[in-house]
Amino acid sequence: MEAHLADLPTSILRLSDLAARRATQFDVQPDAAERKAIAAALGIVGIKKLTFVGEISPVGRTDWDLKAKLGATVVQDCVVTLAPVTTRIDETVPRTYTAHFEEPNDDDVEMSVDENVEPLPATIDLVEVMVEALSLALPPYPRAEGAVLEESVYSESGITPMTDDDAKPFAGLGDLRKALENKDDKPS
Repeated sequence: MEAHLADLPTSILRLSDLAARRATQFDVQPDAAERKAIAAALGIVGIKKLTFVGEISPVGRTDWDLKAKLGATVVQDCVVTLAPVTTRIDETVPRTYTAHFEEPNDDDVEMSVDENVEPLPATIDLVEVMVEALSLALPPYPRAEGAVLEESVYSESGITPMTDDDAKPFAGLGDLRKALENKDDKPS
């Protein structure tokens, strides 16, 4: 998310203001201008629809669980033709905010067992969580229907260009074996 971060909407939940014994429901549905700002921040063509609906519930005395459904219809450029590609995204977004979160030190090699566990903040920006989840759910290489990446071969004038098949070290062994078999089958 490089540009337009200041243009993004916010939907802040202050955890100290939430009910400590029951879930708090939320429903975030950015309008057209906000979806445009989010699309620009993500570097995609557009977002036709975007919803983030769920609840945040207390767990024990200090921790919180966020469970949400992300629904989006996004438009991205095809990686082959640059034609617009529309994709429907439906994701479940779980997050656990814990007061007992331990930051891994540089000596730790292993990742945390659960990547959805985060340190307990004073506030949670639901739009920030939504945009992060959307960015992770976007197809990395959207391709238009029927788009095919053709092979392009270049070389200097007078030189036979090398193709992908030429670069395969064992590509000619099958032909060589057949030629040897045919040679052995011929009468001497």
